[in-house]
Amino acid sequence: MELTVPKKDLLRLVTRMQGVAERKSTMPVLSNVLLTVDGPSTLRIAATDLYLALVGRIPVDVKRGGSVAVPAKDLLERVRMMPEGPIQIASQDNAATTIKAVGSARRYTLRGMPGDDFPPLPAPAEGSPSLALDVDVLQELVAKTYFSISSDETRAHLNSALFEWDGDLTRMVTTDGHRLSKMEVKVSGRQASATMLIPLKAIQELRRLCDDLAGEAKEGGKEGTSKAQLQIAQSGSNAFFQGGGMTFAVRLVDAQFPPYAQVIPQQSEKLVRVPRAAFTDALKAVSVAASDRTGGVKLGLTSGTMRLSTESPESGEGFDEVAVEYSGPAMTIGFNARYFLDVLGALDEDEVELGLGGELDPAVLKPVGARQFLAVVMPMRI
Repeated sequence: MELTVPKKDLLRLVTRMQGVAERKSTMPVLSNVLLTVDGPSTLRIAATDLYLALVGRIPVDVKRGGSVAVPAKDLLERVRMMPEGPIQIASQDNAATTIKAVGSARRYTLRGMPGDDFPPLPAPAEGSPSLALDVDVLQELVAKTYFSISSDETRAHLNSALFEWDGDLTRMVTTDGHRLSKMEVKVSGRQASATMLIPLKAIQELRRLCDDLAGEAKEGGKEGTSKAQLQIAQSGSNAFFQGGGMTFAVRLVDAQFPPYAQVIPQQSEKLVRVPRAAFTDALKAVSVAASDRTGGVKLGLTSGTMRLSTESPESGEGFDEVAVEYSGPAMTIGFNARYFLDVLGALDEDEVELGLGGELDPAVLKPVGARQFLAVVMPMRI
């Protein structure tokens, strides 16, 4: 293989591969990226950990075809150190790969592996159900829900996000057993129906991919042009997200997501309307004094006022209050402050509505004027 490629294009693509290439795998090939000449003027770069796969293509000047797998981290470090401008990449029969800056003496050699040693990459079957979704819509679905995915990898059904669509409605739901987030968006046009359970690591990579694609669209777009889109397809046990010259494949989780609709209270006896910024500030201030183990904060409600308090044998007490719209009976209920702060940090509306039942009932948090999102937070004894 021998080709010439602009540094900025190569650096962008190799950087994206770092989150997928598996550095600690017992299979050394998984810490590599696969470089393949794909046609007369295209370089395909791919990475996989056998559960996720990311493939991108960039235009290059090809002198000789072929493929080679080289260490992902080493390649990134060396491309970063190259001067701006074109880079020559050449691999030999023994997979030794030379990277040289055109017009400069700077050169590196990497000990690679034959491209044939790289694992096969999944591809969607023809006719698979698909959904065309604006990148900014998927960004919002993920941003409003990812924080309540469980980090416990032994609980696969909670260590993932439920992504489903039916007709013109697209939904993402996550829960870790203590709180739940649900975001729904209507999309134009008739769409196929599907349900996917996407693992946490894939959600994190999707966030990065969406951020990159949205940034590129903003940087290269013009006023009035269409937004960046992803074509999403489900094929067998895999989901595929394609857009901006990138294909991201995910092996879906084979587990049963909790029946989330049963967790969401149908109605709340007590409704509190509170300024989001003031609520966030008071929660942050009081949680400084909360127990490191529980993060527990008490919310005390009286007419027109919410009092936030906490006490800990180790760190003392904290107190603050916020003016709210509330005219119901006085009550006190305890929550983990971080669960509320995660939700409030994902919102940008000025006011939120807090729906409460009894002291042992879950709370429902919604932004005022944006009913397609809600969060459910379970109470705690303090």
